[in-house]
Amino acid sequence: MEDEEQKGRTRYWKKLARHAPTNDPKIFYCPINALDDGCLMHIFSFLSPIPDRYNTALVCHRWQFLACHPRLWLRVDRSVKDFSAPGVFPDIGAAVMAARPGDTILVATGGFHHTSNIQIKKPLRLIGGGENPEETTLVCSRGSDSALELLSTCKISNLTVKAELGCCLLHRRGRLIIDGCILQCESDPLDYLSFPIVSTASSPRLLQPLIKSQTDGVTVSGTRIEGGAKAISIRGTLALQRVRATYGQASISFWFDVEHL
Repeated sequence: MEDEEQKGRTRYWKKLARHAPTNDPKIFYCPINALDDGCLMHIFSFLSPIPDRYNTALVCHRWQFLACHPRLWLRVDRSVKDFSAPGVFPDIGAAVMAARPGDTILVATGGFHHTSNIQIKKPLRLIGGGENPEETTLVCSRGSDSALELLSTCKISNLTVKAELGCCLLHRRGRLIIDGCILQCESDPLDYLSFPIVSTASSPRLLQPLIKSQTDGVTVSGTRIEGGAKAISIRGTLALQRVRATYGQASISFWFDVEHL
């Protein structure tokens, strides 16, 4: 039965090859295309979602189908009316609950995505779907401790996260990577209580793994941090290290690490 299904897929891709824009069907018979769908999808899972995995979808029809498969992406899009399609969710909380460890959640542009005290307890990647972080905004309303509470390794990129009072990101444990984001605490008479990032990780030093990616810590790169008493509040045993900033005409971008000494 499996042989018949494989033969059927082969006939399908050969048919597409005859209508390829390149007019060179041989391009579809390169060694990597001899791999089955599951193997190719596993290879694509190691690519950076943007731009690498996105670019693979431009190669051919087959790669587009595999690179956009719900197993590789979960999508949060409030404009979608029918959420019966696999991998599409109305809000970030629902996407996080449905995600498997290692999944990537792509947050659609437009409007505001309300997030309050959403706990992430498995390794995930959250990525804004726009060309820049201003196009995708998460808003944490007043009365919430944080927009996102991280209890596992997680990467957040190309997103704007706003908090009225409290913090944008609450790091409990795991490795948190913040890349190319904007973290904003709204101006308020009580802004001395607000922090864009709060880390409470406090693993005993003797139990720290030898591999850096498995240790508790925060890595910030190319991220604008605005408002609040200070960029990060450290309430555990980690320490701020390797701080660097670049000044633009209207903003400051930060690079720093928060790790065990």
